[in-house]
Amino acid sequence: MNIAVCIKQVPDTETKIQIASDGRSIETGNINYVLNPYDEFAIEAGIALKEELGGEVTAICLGPSDAVSVLRGAIALGADKAVHLKTDQSDIDASATATALSGAIRNMPCDLVLFGKQSVDADNGQVGPMVAEMLGLPCVCQVVNIKSGEGALTLHRQVEGGEEVSTVSLPAVLTAQKGLNEPRYASLKDIMRAKRAQIEELPTTAIQPRVEIVHIALPADRQAGLYIGQGVEAVPELIQKLKEEAKVL
Repeated sequence: MNIAVCIKQVPDTETKIQIASDGRSIETGNINYVLNPYDEFAIEAGIALKEELGGEVTAICLGPSDAVSVLRGAIALGADKAVHLKTDQSDIDASATATALSGAIRNMPCDLVLFGKQSVDADNGQVGPMVAEMLGLPCVCQVVNIKSGEGALTLHRQVEGGEEVSTVSLPAVLTAQKGLNEPRYASLKDIMRAKRAQIEELPTTAIQPRVEIVHIALPADRQAGLYIGQGVEAVPELIQKLKEEAKVL
């Protein structure tokens, strides 16, 4: 089985984000970039299927020069090959990303395309389904369990209040949810292998984004809490403030 895993380089979730002077982007100078956490579940799923059914796993990433680091990380975790869609374009939205990824995947043998369910920076969860649409493939999102069959997969996906079970024929596109698996740690041997691995670099032409970021703002500071009292004696004042100040009653 030939499996493509699309990954993304994102700011570390512990990074303190600062808004740039243009008010439409963030300062990138001091950001530590890491592999998108949800993509780790996608990589592990691809490797597990390869170990079960044979084949190879190819990691694909669209991004600037330093995105090579997350591709080497994917190889250290067990991916066989890596493809870097190199671009310095900064205004890439979900549509432009999906266009670039689908163009690359269309030119390679591929039975299954895996994504994390969303990236932790944009948080829109759109790229996986968009790629599926562009490639004309079935898509199942937020997958928490995969069972292989003859030319098909049985999938459990997370829905509100439970799980939905479906069967999808291959080729297909899946997005991985937390709980699908427990991502493995890279061994020292695999880390050294990844450092020597050849990363295929493919140029990408500028793609016109369809979404423009107009303004970015940090969340408003939370107001200090109000202590009214304790016991039944405080209930009348609490009700009054809920009605007159908070206006929730």
